Amino acid sequence: MRFTKMQGLGNDYLYVYGEAPENVAFLSQTLSDRHFGAGSDGMIYITPSEIADFKMRIFNADGSEAKMCGNGIRCVGKYVYDKGYTRKTELKIETLSGIKTLYLRTSEGKVTDVTVDMGFAEVETGRVLTLGDEELDYTFVSVGNPHAVLFVDDAEHVPLETRGPAIEKHPDFPDGVNVEFVQVLSETRLRMRVWERGSGVTMACGTGSCAVAAAAVAKGICREGAKISVVLDGGILEIFVGKDRQLLMTGPACTVYEGEVIL
Repeated sequence: MRFTKMQGLGNDYLYVYGEAPENVAFLSQTLSDRHFGAGSDGMIYITPSEIADFKMRIFNADGSEAKMCGNGIRCVGKYVYDKGYTRKTELKIETLSGIKTLYLRTSEGKVTDVTVDMGFAEVETGRVLTLGDEELDYTFVSVGNPHAVLFVDDAEHVPLETRGPAIEKHPDFPDGVNVEFVQVLSETRLRMRVWERGSGVTMACGTGSCAVAAAAVAKGICREGAKISVVLDGGILEIFVGKDRQLLMTGPACTVYEGEVIL
């Protein structure tokens, strides 16, 4: 099996053009291991689509299937363009959370960065989560997948590896949840660290960045119609929150290497 390792701000996946096999959960668990495998946050399979230009399926490092990945879908655009599967710079991609539109920016025949129309966010502010003896205020956001957004004074020192899984698997979220800790730097700049459902700590999360930008607008921290820079461990994503919480996300997509696995 040939694969291409790609990353968007350090959020890395192994990409395969073709249908996902029956043992895809095992493959994703095995190959994602950073010591005994290729090392990644999961695997993404790309196929032609009957209702869009291409279809993507996302499998987390624990083998579970995800509905959507913002950094992953940008790399899908680069993959199909750079490898010659399309010459279009505006693409429709079928995902489990609906069809997303990509706008590709190219230089010298290669994609450098991608803007994704992520659709509309559903935001519920004022929620409270009981965690042990603590009550945590958070904002619930759905951008095709679920997010618990917590605004904190210092994102750098959040105990991510203990607090993240405790919230992800909290009884309030029977299907799990992505967890974002956000520090407000200015009305157009947010610092975010993330615990992704099924993958753990990652360097970046595209849907999470959209979720925190939408939450910040809903709470009056940031302004609708302005570009919001979300500062992640792996770099910066630019998020535009428009009318009715429509989301546009812009960021890089990079190829790391090509590999082959003997199965």
